[in-house]
Amino acid sequence: MRPGDVEDEGAAARAGGRLPGDPVPDPGLGDEGPPAGSPPRRRTGYGRAFVHALPVLLIAVAILYDVFTPRYFTAGPLYTAAPLIAAPLYSRRGTALTGVAVVAAVIGLQLGKGVAHYVDSLTELITIATVAVLAVLVNGLVRRSDERLVSVREIAEAAQRAVLPEPAERIAGFEIAVCYQAAQADAFIGGDLYAVQDSARGVRLIVGDVRGKGMGAVAAVAVVIGAFREAAEQEATLEAVAQRLERALAREGTRREGLDAFEGFTTAVLAELPHGAGTVRIVNRGHPPPLLLYADGTLGALPARESALPLGMGELGVWPDRADEVAFPGGATLLLYTDGLTEARDAKGEFYDPQARLTGRVFRHPTTLLDTLAEDVRRHSGGGMADDMALLAVRRPRRGDHDHCHEP
Repeated sequence: MRPGDVEDEGAAARAGGRLPGDPVPDPGLGDEGPPAGSPPRRRTGYGRAFVHALPVLLIAVAILYDVFTPRYFTAGPLYTAAPLIAAPLYSRRGTALTGVAVVAAVIGLQLGKGVAHYVDSLTELITIATVAVLAVLVNGLVRRSDERLVSVREIAEAAQRAVLPEPAERIAGFEIAVCYQAAQADAFIGGDLYAVQDSARGVRLIVGDVRGKGMGAVAAVAVVIGAFREAAEQEATLEAVAQRLERALAREGTRREGLDAFEGFTTAVLAELPHGAGTVRIVNRGHPPPLLLYADGTLGALPARESALPLGMGELGVWPDRADEVAFPGGATLLLYTDGLTEARDAKGEFYDPQARLTGRVFRHPTTLLDTLAEDVRRHSGGGMADDMALLAVRRPRRGDHDHCHEP
């Protein structure tokens, strides 16, 4: 599809709604209607409340069992389970109180049944008391681990802010929003990247995906972001910015050892929004094509006219970068994303299709779009994403638009 075709499709769709054959979008998307996914969240809340109350329920069931069964029956396993379950859930005081409650219940029931003097009863009491003490110790270990985890998360957040700082919500009249979600639990940054830089020639953007994981990928992200910010300020054209990034990655490749020194690359899409012009220029280096969401809900993809290799693969061939230019009217939103979005699978193995999910939807602000999109991807994948996901949305306000606060 040529970029000009997007404009034709947009005009046709604006004249008569969605294009023929377009899928009917999920009513859970968009600004209108109740938030999707509310029942699952309520079920999750009920489940957490049940787990939190489980130690108390175990004690109650154990007491009832001892009361209504012969004296040679015992609910010892239930008594020992209660403080152990409380250890990772409750505070140290709550865990200790659970242990005290268990020991007191066992002593009271043994005295009531007249079996406190038996050796088996004494052994059971000592066992339960020992488990209660161990539960308090386990609770202390869990709390210290949580504190270390909080410290690690704070460091990760600081690293993310340093490498991928969030852009201002409004730059040169454009409304900007970004979203980053790491596939690995408790991770904040990986190989995906984004950046926004205002320059004398317009607002320049990049969204990319570095091959690989771990600190090597984070280092490459830092190289790309640093080179982009410098090139966006200095280079006269978007094509020259792409070439500057190519050279920066080539230098980085010579310093890296192992497989990445030969196969490291970064897919990226660069965009330029000239000041005062209702257009957008795009250079795509092997990255998923951006989407353009019009003010009336119609949508079109912006694939590159000519295929190009990812950044860092210049040794395989040299082709001049050519920017594609398309209309970017007022009220439209440009969405750039990494393949973590389109590679998210549901339980049936079906990939997430942002074009089908967003067609026909209208969003008042880029932040609303990204919040809705991120939540929909989580529901589609069941919360288990296979890859990191970076999203960047830019909206060109229409003339006469008034500043408004974002309503989540």
